[in-house]
Amino acid sequence: MEERYQPELVEPKWQAYWKENHVFKVTEDPSKEKYYLLEMFPYPSGKIHIGHVRNYTIGDVVVRYKRMKGFNVLHPMGWDAFGMPAENAAIDNNTHPAAWTYDNISAMRVQLKKMGFSYDWDREIATCRPEYYKWEQWLFLKMLEKGMAYRKESYVNWCEKCQTVLANEQVEQDKCWRCSQTVQQKKLWQWFFKITDYAQDLLVHCDQLPGWPDKVTVMQKNWIGRSVGSELKFKIDGRNEDIVVFTTRPDTVFGATFMCLAPEHPLVESLSKGNKQQDEVAAFVQKVSRQERSAEGLEKYEKEGVFTGAYCINPATEQKIPVYTANFVLMEYGTGAIMSVPAGDQRDFDFARKYGLDIRIVVQPEGETLDANTMSEAYTGAGIMVNSGEFNGLDSKAAMDIMTDWLEQKGRGKKTISYRLRDWGISRQRYWGAPIPVIHCPDCGVVPVPEADLPIRLPEEANLLAKGGSPLSTLAYFATVTCPECGRQDAKRDTDTMDTFVESSWYYLRYCSPRYDDGMFDPKAVRYWAPVDQYIGGVEHAVLHLLYSRYFMRVLHTLGMIDFKEPFTRLLTQGMVCKETMTCPEHGYLFPEEAVKTADGNLVCTRCNQDVAVGRVIKMSKSKKNVVDPNELLEKYGADVTRLFSLFAAPPERDLEWSEDGVEGSNRFVNRVWRLVLEWLEKIEDSKPFAGPASDLSSEPAKALYIKANQTIQKVTEDIDKSFHFNTAISAVMELVNEMYAIDAEATDTEMKTVIRFSLENILLLLSPIIPHFCEELFERLGKTGSILEHPWPDYRKDSLKTDEVLVVVQINGKLRSKFTMGVGAKEAVIKEMALADEKIKKHMGDKPPKKVIVIIKKQTLVNIVV
Repeated sequence: MEERYQPELVEPKWQAYWKENHVFKVTEDPSKEKYYLLEMFPYPSGKIHIGHVRNYTIGDVVVRYKRMKGFNVLHPMGWDAFGMPAENAAIDNNTHPAAWTYDNISAMRVQLKKMGFSYDWDREIATCRPEYYKWEQWLFLKMLEKGMAYRKESYVNWCEKCQTVLANEQVEQDKCWRCSQTVQQKKLWQWFFKITDYAQDLLVHCDQLPGWPDKVTVMQKNWIGRSVGSELKFKIDGRNEDIVVFTTRPDTVFGATFMCLAPEHPLVESLSKGNKQQDEVAAFVQKVSRQERSAEGLEKYEKEGVFTGAYCINPATEQKIPVYTANFVLMEYGTGAIMSVPAGDQRDFDFARKYGLDIRIVVQPEGETLDANTMSEAYTGAGIMVNSGEFNGLDSKAAMDIMTDWLEQKGRGKKTISYRLRDWGISRQRYWGAPIPVIHCPDCGVVPVPEADLPIRLPEEANLLAKGGSPLSTLAYFATVTCPECGRQDAKRDTDTMDTFVESSWYYLRYCSPRYDDGMFDPKAVRYWAPVDQYIGGVEHAVLHLLYSRYFMRVLHTLGMIDFKEPFTRLLTQGMVCKETMTCPEHGYLFPEEAVKTADGNLVCTRCNQDVAVGRVIKMSKSKKNVVDPNELLEKYGADVTRLFSLFAAPPERDLEWSEDGVEGSNRFVNRVWRLVLEWLEKIEDSKPFAGPASDLSSEPAKALYIKANQTIQKVTEDIDKSFHFNTAISAVMELVNEMYAIDAEATDTEMKTVIRFSLENILLLLSPIIPHFCEELFERLGKTGSILEHPWPDYRKDSLKTDEVLVVVQINGKLRSKFTMGVGAKEAVIKEMALADEKIKKHMGDKPPKKVIVIIKKQTLVNIVV
């Protein structure tokens, strides 16, 4: 027999079998319960990395398990193919984004098939294909028609390196989520989706996602950011116009002595226009646009501002107060305008002291008297109202509602709710994306493209401009069009493209009917398959892809296209794959293969022979070079060993620490099972698997093995079904394999062979979702036909889970000296007698009489003999 598993022969064989027999192909079947599992589809970078391997292996195990449990399982794969990375890589590699993307898709498809993942490849999609993005262009037109999409000029997050706009969710610590360049503010005409219309619904349903990790729903709640407060109107002096503010402290309005606007606020420019402050304001706005514009970023800069030259009227005091623009006010919070109460807010206090502005105390703490001239910091707590007209003497908390009602009667305020969430800006000034389906006509304005003209195809033959600039506006055949309303020949097509997150916000519905030509999806197919039962991906998408997907389902629900709101019933956010870094004094970070061990065990650099320092275990990244190429693992160990290690090293929600020893250990286990099955193959050839209760077995060893096998089936089933804890499921099978190795193959009777047959068949069934090629091969050698995936998942017998014996562990002076089994329910005196009569115990005790014998009877009986 072959001594070792040979993946280079076995794995291609079974991959060919699966393909030829369409084993993974699936269609709707109303007679079966459906199960839709999806891993977040990859961006086609050209190579799968070890994080992909772990993510997709987790999903594949569950899919194979569910299929064997009788579910009709949808498990598709596709490509998140548009976006800036393809453009940037094309520039770096002097190629075209389309060619680069399609070549990478072809390469990664081969890699994924080599891993044995059970995808229905007939459902494959790529978001850069016109037949895909046609339908998001169609949806854009529907949203425009319903007022869900709109265009406005506004300050936006601009990445100079990527030459495009970023949504708020794509700015991480004031840096571009893709290239880490500091983001600036720039004023542009942009298209927006009105996600804020669904802010409350998105928030409320965060508490109705029991299958989601708390950390994700908390992140979404914080991003949506609901605040209860008051909306107050400050009339602009000399104009029939208001500055609207949102505040959670309406009780302090009498203390508002100046107004601060975010530099991006649309009123800043108009308030200073034509007065002596105009140039100073413009220079300040330009300066701030280069600063980090987030709550965290503000702490890096001194609080400063510029007077706009304008005043507004405090609605409570009816006094004029100056209007400033200040760098500590953010457009993304509230209305982008703050009524500044320096006595009650520290930033306002610091600002007032710096610029010599009035401080009026309106809340006095009980038992104290604050003095505006001598106070060293703002008082932000509750207290008694002062300097507040008819409200003097009221408790400040009670005054909030009373004062808001008073201002509402004057037409100057109302109770309201504010959200941190802002509408989703989807315009991108890049080439490699889905064109926005609108036309700009000098006479008609914005004109939707007729549905009959969809898709508006991205010209894939176009070449990028210098620095990756979009060529679309320079292509007359694309940019210049006839207005569909008035017929003018000089109308212009919108040359921005959509944010790539638009594509990923609905792709999971397209998988239900990927070749459907009459709409975004076949309604019947979506009614059968959707929503996704189990979604798997990284937590880094909590407020990007996951929030946008929830929003898109609400849009489709409002349009009457689907009957559900939540796209993913359960969500697993898998941990990262981590590895230690290695650095050389001369060459910096090293790839693993660039460090080798010397004879004395030290690591040295292969390039200069200097000692290598081993650093912390951190997330694998190309920049730190602490990466492992899955192709090398496939070459050395095969897909199944690679899959086994990625599951055994840690539970899926935890970080996985890479270990070469761990991979070797997985390889040893696979070969251990291989040898076990082949050793017994001829001996059990004529045996049928035992199928009765354990009590029907006459041999105690056979009974013990049968019970252990049933316990293993129960353990593996529960670990996969309830918690996805594949590591403990694998450990349970390892225990069963160890017990089988203890059986003397040459001294087994007919009864034991039936139990051996039962155990081996079930070991392969249990391991088949994890190491499928391996199990297919051995299952076939056991005489089975077809794919193991088409066999049902094993059931355990409830009447064969408990043994009639208990293990007795015997210690002498606290040290383990012997073990034996006894019948359940044995009396303490009998246990003592058996322990003292044990040959190993008598040998260790010699002639010494026992001073004391302590018996502790639990699941496992402990006997401690003191001599």
